[in-house]
Amino acid sequence: MVVGGVLGSGLATANAQGPAEPMNYDGAPGGVRVMEEGQPHVMVHPTVDAMEKYRAANPHANEHARGQAGPQQAGTASNLSYHGGVGGIGVETKPAVYLVLWGSQWNNNDPSGEAGILQSFLNSVGGSSWLNSVTQYCQGVASGTVFCNGGGVAASNQTGTVQVWADNATAAPSKPRQSQMANEAIRAAEHFSNLNSASNASVQYIIATAHGNNATGFGTQYCAWHSSTSSSYGNIAYTNLPYMTDAGASCGAGFNGMSSTAGITIVEGHELAETITDQYPNGGWLDSSGEENGDKCAWITSGNTGASQPVTFANGLTFPVQSLWSNATGSCVVSY
Repeated sequence: MVVGGVLGSGLATANAQGPAEPMNYDGAPGGVRVMEEGQPHVMVHPTVDAMEKYRAANPHANEHARGQAGPQQAGTASNLSYHGGVGGIGVETKPAVYLVLWGSQWNNNDPSGEAGILQSFLNSVGGSSWLNSVTQYCQGVASGTVFCNGGGVAASNQTGTVQVWADNATAAPSKPRQSQMANEAIRAAEHFSNLNSASNASVQYIIATAHGNNATGFGTQYCAWHSSTSSSYGNIAYTNLPYMTDAGASCGAGFNGMSSTAGITIVEGHELAETITDQYPNGGWLDSSGEENGDKCAWITSGNTGASQPVTFANGLTFPVQSLWSNATGSCVVSY
């Protein structure tokens, strides 16, 4: 783990997707939103409460999302389609993950042990059968494509080791805005010497905030979100990952009878898989309502197909994860 850092010189030069309309929470609880005026879209991870309300109001839509209404009903209309990419990039073909523990607020302030849980999960998940469903999605195909069928270049589920930066020499903003998150992601790119478009073309930066130091809206409007920003180092994909247990049951504590820390890996796994399949939102794989492969399967309860559950990876470690949407099966899958 590396401590400290230098001031980034590649600060955001423009928005990767450009400014957009104000945030609108009508319709599906996850997917495309605007968090800060003048910033690109973010893709939000819905809270447990938001999903429960949506499913109660839309039982048939929920059945289709789970693939329980039969192959014809759960097919193309529910499936993800390719949205053309951003600068030719729609998926991560060789995913590389960088975890940033942002701010001195992390110092002696990790009551749930989230830093260690995240590192262990991210060092274990690559190559797992749980993440393998991302490999059916690709880039380099026509917009509107639903099944790659060997075309284009596929997203990858490769083994690898997360690289970590404890950027703890100074305090992070107390309630960081999206633009501040974006600039921290750019600082991380500089720290890890990813200084051009090519070196950031299949990379995601996870900006993790400390206990009690999360962005506004966490636990009420979202559990996490991912986005991208442009800079002199090229487009940069990043995730806003709050200190998950601060939100309690709203973001997965005790979900489906699992532990109080279950939300940490459920939510980060969701963001990881979505960034692999939609690196620069929203140019990758989304359905007709703007949801990604994680949104369609978020917070499914026990007793239902695709329920969030503990999964044991190849190294023998077990982590709580949610299912991910598979076009190939027309359903939410925990293993592919």
